[in-house]
Amino acid sequence: MTDAVIVDAVRTPIGKGKPNGTLAGVHPVDLHAHALRSLVERTGVDPARIDDVISGAVGQIGEQSMNTARWAALAAGLPESVPAVTVDRQCGSSQQAVHFAAQGVIAGAYDVVIASGVESMSRVPMGSQVAGRDPFGPQVAARYPDGLVPQGISAELIAAKWGFGRAQLDEFSAESHQRAAKAWADGKFAGEVAPLKAPGPDGVLVDVTTDETVRPGTTPEILAGLEPAFRAEGWEQRFPGLGWHVTAGNSSPINDGAAALMITSSETAKALGLRPRARIHSFAVVGDDPLYMLTGVIPATRKVLDRAGLSVGDIDAFEVNEAFASVVLAWQAEIGADLAKVNVNGGAIALGHPLGGSGARLATTLLSVLEQTGGRYGLQTMCEAGGLANATIVERLDY
Repeated sequence: MTDAVIVDAVRTPIGKGKPNGTLAGVHPVDLHAHALRSLVERTGVDPARIDDVISGAVGQIGEQSMNTARWAALAAGLPESVPAVTVDRQCGSSQQAVHFAAQGVIAGAYDVVIASGVESMSRVPMGSQVAGRDPFGPQVAARYPDGLVPQGISAELIAAKWGFGRAQLDEFSAESHQRAAKAWADGKFAGEVAPLKAPGPDGVLVDVTTDETVRPGTTPEILAGLEPAFRAEGWEQRFPGLGWHVTAGNSSPINDGAAALMITSSETAKALGLRPRARIHSFAVVGDDPLYMLTGVIPATRKVLDRAGLSVGDIDAFEVNEAFASVVLAWQAEIGADLAKVNVNGGAIALGHPLGGSGARLATTLLSVLEQTGGRYGLQTMCEAGGLANATIVERLDY
């Protein structure tokens, strides 16, 4: 049976998704193109050999619309003959792109394919694609007559259900910043990040080399001073049992960033003289309760472990997207993973969460962590709006 292997992976630095962010002056197509171009240059693969570019983006409107992957591929200098497609599985869009790419290789439809993702939240604000309209329709409203909720309320519901207090959420979040700051200081991201130049406030190009939202001085005590982010009278009346522990400090920030992976088969890699870094061992996607919305990572992890024939103890490194601290802590409580192996170099609370680019970013970081720690198996999982989740297991090939 044909396998699917990751030849290489790269990401951009991650900027604040605000008008004063370091990457706010970069068009999302150009930001995405930088990751694609850097990946092709690193591998040395003839770009004409690329069968497809499959990319994730959530805000598919304005500057990220019109099949943004196609324009990023052209902006990256890929031949016009290389096709591209943009997918949307919300926050898991680029992780789903990895799954689609692997499926295409395993099926024999692709020899060489790129899976990538981008989000420029400074230029395409979160939720702008809804444009003030109802994205659900009357039949969904009839199925959920009490109404669905924003992700922040889902994060509060999770904290309440699993009994997490404010201190637990803030301690986890401070640890994310401390791990990320140490990883940067120790050069752990050097191999995965492709620096770029971006226009500064005065229009002069500046070098962007690091993730902008990592705060080395973050402590639980500092985070304890933040107000609840989603508390409102209407939600208090509907959910009187919530503790209102979710803040901007124990949630992922708003970000700009992109990442890309090159996927092929072992046979094709050998023919091209490439040395793959990892094999895509198993993958899964699940649906879950859209009210709690973010708990899909739990059944997704169980499903992918079952498919792989592996146990939690077999996994050497985990990347679990830190959309909110409560999500990762609930996942850990149910799965039983050692938190020392989870988001070793920090997670999205510190590094950032550029929606459509995050799945590819997690995969890129997971490869680095496995190589840095000498691990064999890595598992990444991502909660997604609507009660969805992807999970992927990779196996380092030089283990």
